[in-house]
Amino acid sequence: MFQNLKKIILIGGDLLFLFLALWATLLIRYPKNEISNNFNNHLPHFLVVFLIWILIFYINGLYSLNLKMRGRKFFLNVINSVLASSALSIIYFYLNVQSNIAPKTNLAIFIGIYTLLFLIWRGIYQSLVYSVIPQNNLAIIGFNQYSENILKELRSKPGTGYQVSLIFKNSEELESLAEKIKEKNIKTIVVCDYFGQNEKMSDILFNCLSYSVNFFNYPDFYELLSGKIPVEAIGPEWFLENLKEGEKNYFNFLKRLGDIILGLIIFIVSLPFWPLIAIIIKLESRGPIFFRQARLGLNEKEFQIIKFRSMKEDNNDRSLTQEKDSRITKFGNFLRKTRLDEIPQVINIIKNEMSFIGPRPERPEIVAELEKQIRYYKTRLLIKPGLTGWDQVSGEYHSATSEDTLEKLQYDLFYLKQRSLYLDLDITLRTIATMISRSGR
Repeated sequence: MFQNLKKIILIGGDLLFLFLALWATLLIRYPKNEISNNFNNHLPHFLVVFLIWILIFYINGLYSLNLKMRGRKFFLNVINSVLASSALSIIYFYLNVQSNIAPKTNLAIFIGIYTLLFLIWRGIYQSLVYSVIPQNNLAIIGFNQYSENILKELRSKPGTGYQVSLIFKNSEELESLAEKIKEKNIKTIVVCDYFGQNEKMSDILFNCLSYSVNFFNYPDFYELLSGKIPVEAIGPEWFLENLKEGEKNYFNFLKRLGDIILGLIIFIVSLPFWPLIAIIIKLESRGPIFFRQARLGLNEKEFQIIKFRSMKEDNNDRSLTQEKDSRITKFGNFLRKTRLDEIPQVINIIKNEMSFIGPRPERPEIVAELEKQIRYYKTRLLIKPGLTGWDQVSGEYHSATSEDTLEKLQYDLFYLKQRSLYLDLDITLRTIATMISRSGR
């Protein structure tokens, strides 16, 4: 709840200061008796500008609660956001032939004022809001690998708002649970261990309901913190309880419709650039223009994935790609960083073999091997694979090792459970950020 409140405050403050920056700009430029009329004339067009700025802020991670607002990364993100938002705002006004205003000076003043107001506002937020909104005092029942995982996530994500106040290491300590809740003002309890006393534990927790405490089991709380499903802590019943495929028909229809429309648009718009990309690929190294390979899709159906070739053919044993792989060409590295090597996959999407968003498709032989090593690995094949996905925008690099594959599966299961139009939009915006920053692999 506190996380959502903080994000609402952040976005609400940004919007408020966007309006104030526009008002201040007009106050500087026009007589006071004309401000109201000019504000009404400018506002419809500046609403588009406001939307551009908010989206760019989101793409650049300025709504991440874990971003330190006095750190180097924050200021770099602000600079990138201001430059991108300013450029798009200028483009909007000079391509919008229906606009009855051409605010060259106004837009420049607006950008300057809002940038200053934004920095002041975020400084106030950092100083005051975190002290005004109380920490959510957390108690953990159990001292094991599960509780260690929670502590690790909380250390890496200070913006979550949770503060560990108690850890119960054995069943004897639980006898004082009710007293500790009042003493430490506990608001959330996470059960990581029942100490082999499920029935007794349930009674103890039940007797604490009157204290308005939120109770979580480990898988649900870890999912809330990390955006991953802890595979080691779930069983078949988790899938039966959480994968309600019958409720996804409407979502699946809209997703497929969006895939077709967006796929055709990208194919048509990008097609004139394909010959140029093809020429550079051929000039740089010997081999075909396109890379084709068998992959497994929905319900283990095999298909041929299509990409622009980004690797040398000479001495290429087709082994899994490694970080800083020497087989990747210079232009291939650029294609991978910007995700442009994946543009031909719109053909797979139009053919209904893939979607824009979903788990990355794997080779059949790799799936067969990983299924032996990792529980529930094939459950990721319950939905169509995607061009991008929750794992790809996680900000983590995952190699082909079993440990990293397990991490990828945990992200895939989160998407499998939570997939929605909102989550797809979130992934889309994060993917755009990856392409702009050239941080893809």
